[in-house]
Amino acid sequence: MGVAFTFPGQGSQAVGMGKDLAETFDVARAVFEEVDEALGQKLSDVMWNGTAEDLTLTANAQPALMAVSMAVLKVMESQGFALTSRCSYVAGHSLGEYSALCAAGSLSLADTAKLLRIRGNAMQNAVPVGQGAMAAILGLEHDDVEAVCKQALEAGPVQIANDNGGGQLVISGAKAAVEAAAALASEKGAKRAIMLPVSAPFHSALMAPAAEAMAEALAQVKMQAPCVPLIANVRAAPVSDPDEIRALLVEQVTGQVRWRETVEWFGRNAVSVLYEIGAGKVLTGLVRRIDKNITGTAVNSPADIEAALTALLA
Repeated sequence: MGVAFTFPGQGSQAVGMGKDLAETFDVARAVFEEVDEALGQKLSDVMWNGTAEDLTLTANAQPALMAVSMAVLKVMESQGFALTSRCSYVAGHSLGEYSALCAAGSLSLADTAKLLRIRGNAMQNAVPVGQGAMAAILGLEHDDVEAVCKQALEAGPVQIANDNGGGQLVISGAKAAVEAAAALASEKGAKRAIMLPVSAPFHSALMAPAAEAMAEALAQVKMQAPCVPLIANVRAAPVSDPDEIRALLVEQVTGQVRWRETVEWFGRNAVSVLYEIGAGKVLTGLVRRIDKNITGTAVNSPADIEAALTALLA
């Protein structure tokens, strides 16, 4: 049974996430305290007592989701689990790629928190509010969505941002171009084309200033080879070289999150169980739509951790 650990991206956040872990396990509480200290902000207070609006701010959501993922993993490790002996690969959806690298020992917890704060701010500031947009296109194949994006380029830059599988693709770019592509997708037979309530056009060419900021930030951070290979978002293939990982993390800011292909890669390479480590169950839901031969399991509560450890340490 091949096992991989996956780490969620933005959209999985919810007020209160991780609080039960901090109250139950000292090692989990220590993770949240270390992230608070690294950021010079009581992010844990925003997570547990703040508003959904504050938590959803990109600069808060990104390090907060990583903190929950790492709290779950540290609890598992404190109870006898070792990534290298039970897990073949790691992968993360967008910001989750940073959580995956932290889990695999490539980045320290403090550095990961700081990088995600920089990333969140840089992505938010790359495009003036209202100029960019994203839309979910449901029920069309990848090639069809790519074709409508090409058709809509007259209105401005627009591209596929996320290929989430199961006929769910997200497009991103200039507002007028995204609206044009969404309308064309509906004409082409999409079941739905929904404008998303996001604050910036993530994973599009308009994020180039954020990519530059990340190149600068990543160049200054110490990075080790991960203890198990990372399946990179923009490549949907394994990578272990730190310099290559740095370059792919920069590319990821403006590039496509190839999640469908990532899960398909797992299926072709003897991975039959994907554990989603951290908040929510978004990735677990996507697995079912992409490859029915792979079991997806979300791990975010003390009970989930107990069940996962029973299976993994058997």
